[in-house]
Amino acid sequence: MTLDDLVDVFELLGDWEQRYNYLIELGDKLPEMPRHLMVKKNNVKGCMSIVYVCAYHDENKPLHFHYYGYCDTSIIRGVLAVLINLVEDKTAEVIENMDIDELFRRLQLDEHLSPNRHVGIYAIVALMKQQVQEISTVS
Repeated sequence: MTLDDLVDVFELLGDWEQRYNYLIELGDKLPEMPRHLMVKKNNVKGCMSIVYVCAYHDENKPLHFHYYGYCDTSIIRGVLAVLINLVEDKTAEVIENMDIDELFRRLQLDEHLSPNRHVGIYAIVALMKQQVQEISTVS
């Protein structure tokens, strides 16, 4: 999924009730995160919801990354699913260059999510980028 694809879907949906429902659907499709990965180092600090993310290498393409994710609230779980889908099977460079402000602007999330939620989403992205950096420097 690209940001352009997501923007197209959001424009087709029209009103925000439908868009929220779409985010909830995306969150419901997020694969279950293994319990053993729900540890302190994978916990997103600064988020009102309970959120965990964990980056890992693709065994077949070691320069590409994937994520497990978990969130206890439906809308933010949907946003987490969007973030994961946007960086799925991407390189560290692409993940590092992810522009969260562009995501907010193009999806109009800045107008429809509370400022506290914004802080949490920035914290999710920061941890996603940090994990990729750490894995890349070890490899």
